[in-house]
Amino acid sequence: MALDNRSAVPLYAQLRNVLKREIQQGKYTEKLPTEPELMEAYSISRTTVREAVSALVREGVLQKIQGKGTFITSRTTNVWMGVLISLTEIIESMGMKPGIKLLTYGPGRDPKIASILGADTYYCVERLRLGDGKPIAVERTHYPLDVGQKLVQYDLNEITLYDALEKEGIIFDSAEQRITAGMPSDVDADLLDISRTASVIAAERVTYDPAGVIVGYNATTFRADRYTFYVRMYRRSDQRFSL
Repeated sequence: MALDNRSAVPLYAQLRNVLKREIQQGKYTEKLPTEPELMEAYSISRTTVREAVSALVREGVLQKIQGKGTFITSRTTNVWMGVLISLTEIIESMGMKPGIKLLTYGPGRDPKIASILGADTYYCVERLRLGDGKPIAVERTHYPLDVGQKLVQYDLNEITLYDALEKEGIIFDSAEQRITAGMPSDVDADLLDISRTASVIAAERVTYDPAGVIVGYNATTFRADRYTFYVRMYRRSDQRFSL
């Protein structure tokens, strides 16, 4: 897959996305090609390769072993926190075929969401997310008007929102996410094909661009029996916390 030198998305970010997708699809199952091989394959500089690989190392997708190369960590069926990836990528990494059913798309005016986005009006994309044809989550993603309008040209039953917006020059740099347990609304219970007394996982995510500007707010309800979040933590000598 060729990288686009004319895209507003930096080359390293494009390569990062390509490598992550190829790892999830099973093209690389143990070890990544060498720097010279990637430079030749994508006609890019060593610096670009190193920036892309370093990003994937920080996300926990890759591990560099001195003198041996860069290795794939594992194709886990769990979702590790601290990695900013799309729900489509997550479902693929779980070994399932992702599916999408668009529920609604258009302007929204919920005061809470408008306050989060810092806008009176915003765009909302509501979709049912599937894995191997079975409901996994109800995803409600909200964007400022200037961002949401960029999606008008796309088929929202098909695309990954992150990928589409990155093509339009929107860069997703970081996010803050809150996860809680609860019970589904009647609407979500029907969509997820679960009992109204079943447990669900509710995740709220605010996403920022490199300048720290909010570019999206996502509220997703997951079936608790089909989705697991994991957190990798470290104890460092220079950081001490007390309760």
